[in-house]
Amino acid sequence: MNKLHFVILIVVGALIISCSNNNTNENISTGVVKNSKSADKGLKPYEAPKITFNENTHDFGKIIQGEKIAVNYYFENTGKSDLVINKVSTSCGCTVGKYPKQAIKPGEKGKIEVVFDSKGRKGFQNKTATVLANTQPNHTMLFIKGVVVIPEKN
Repeated sequence: MNKLHFVILIVVGALIISCSNNNTNENISTGVVKNSKSADKGLKPYEAPKITFNENTHDFGKIIQGEKIAVNYYFENTGKSDLVINKVSTSCGCTVGKYPKQAIKPGEKGKIEVVFDSKGRKGFQNKTATVLANTQPNHTMLFIKGVVVIPEKN
């Protein structure tokens, strides 16, 4: 019975240690951004940050398989409070999104870069990047599309 008590004591101790909240990370948590109540922090809808893009779709036309293309999506915070982008997730591993990590003040501009790697791809491509931020709604979709052609062999 002593071994059983010892194992229970270790398990309970591990649970207590793992549940302690000593998180000193300064980044905003995804939960805060996903929760509509905490995303606006008590602001009236007209006081909330708003992300406004110049364009949300880019057609890269035809590219040769293996090429990488980078597309910049320019935006402005047209809202009344600081805009915080928490994450840019993409629809596949061939696409990567880069975004500003600092808060964007009202009236300030920024850019999100989306890089598409056509290695191993062919034909029509339609990829998305989802911008998760403290806006209402909390996500904005960006689109990249085009055709990947296989190079001719001589």
